[in-house]
Amino acid sequence: GCIAEFGEYNNNPMHRYVFNDVELGTINQERDLGVLTCSNLHWDTNIKACIAKANRMIAWVTRNLILRERCVMLNIYKTIIRPHLEYCTQLWTPVAEHGNWSTIIELERVQRRFTSMIDDLGTLPYSQRLEKLNLTTLAERRIRGDLIETFKVVNSLVEYGSTLFNKGRSGNKLISRPSKSENCNVRKLVNSFISQRVIKYWNKLPIEVRNSESVDHFKINLERFKKNCSMSDADNYWEVSDLVIDKIESKSYLANRVKHIEYLKCNPDIAKRKGVNLFCRN
Repeated sequence: GCIAEFGEYNNNPMHRYVFNDVELGTINQERDLGVLTCSNLHWDTNIKACIAKANRMIAWVTRNLILRERCVMLNIYKTIIRPHLEYCTQLWTPVAEHGNWSTIIELERVQRRFTSMIDDLGTLPYSQRLEKLNLTTLAERRIRGDLIETFKVVNSLVEYGSTLFNKGRSGNKLISRPSKSENCNVRKLVNSFISQRVIKYWNKLPIEVRNSESVDHFKINLERFKKNCSMSDADNYWEVSDLVIDKIESKSYLANRVKHIEYLKCNPDIAKRKGVNLFCRN
């Protein structure tokens, strides 16, 4: 047997443990319920494993599926690829802030890769592919997942998390519980937990959305709020998509993309190796 030590931030003395006169070894990471937890409580290793699984599934699709029609590919993506990128995200979602953008873009790259394989869409910029497929960025979906999980916990629809959030006096809004630690790494770690990172998005929701009758009604009201909201600021959960797109599709990227697509059209073998679908019915 082995012992997993979690002591990077709390001065863990790292004691030796003996069982039946045999000293137990120590490990830096452990997989439980499909999630890889590291001793430093960072999720980079787990996220890379999720990305690797999704990319393996994309490779499998590439080898075994000839048809690239939109409806077929979209169903495949939602069924056997995207779930690998969204398993237990309430635990490991990277906060959209400095220091995490490379991880967020790396996750997004899987969806970018797959959508470029679809007929009629391979030559379009990522933002246009999402629009035509009626998809959002993965970053936005993770925040939406946080909001749905928060709704379940706040309304006691699940048997866990009763002490996870602090409610305000009105009972409708959540109150932050900042870490009192002087260690900046501990504070950053605490702020990455769902109990902290979801607060600004939850409190931005109208009271009629937060007071939805059921989870399904909450999802419907959430989409209705997004569709009808005329306000635009960083605290609306869907605004993260604009940040992601801006980082992916810079002015220089869009300017060079036209030349890149023309190059791929002249070299279809290279386009095939890169997974870019050049087929277009128009």
